[in-house]
Amino acid sequence: MSARLTLQVLRVRPNHPDPLPLPQYETALAAGMDLRADIDGERTLQPLERMAVPTGLALALPPGYEAQVRPRSGLALKHGVTMLNSPGTIDADYRGEVHAILVNLSQEPFTLRRGDRVAQLVVAPVTTAELQEVSVLDTTPRGEGGFGSTGR
Repeated sequence: MSARLTLQVLRVRPNHPDPLPLPQYETALAAGMDLRADIDGERTLQPLERMAVPTGLALALPPGYEAQVRPRSGLALKHGVTMLNSPGTIDADYRGEVHAILVNLSQEPFTLRRGDRVAQLVVAPVTTAELQEVSVLDTTPRGEGGFGSTGR
């Protein structure tokens, strides 16, 4: 019996004449699939520089699902490279190429090469809500406290 809930099929379209391997789950219980940089040659991100890195893939998500583009912890820890706009949301009606907006927060240049793993893709169900305007909200012990109001 599989511990993973499975979306039947996620259709993807490579955007490069020489496509990279399709993303895959690296372990049986991994939540995300690694996305790779689909760039020609290499590109160096200078300290504090940001770049929308193409992944070479466009997705066709079914209604009721989204894809989240998230940072890779290894890049952040080892190189100080992470993602802005994290997680990035890919809506079910978007058909363009998926990009990862990387930023180099280290003090050293970071060289990115074609095929490097740059982000994770997590597919998740979406819950929609109908908003109802009211003049008063119910009270809670926390109330309007925020920004660290519940402890350290």
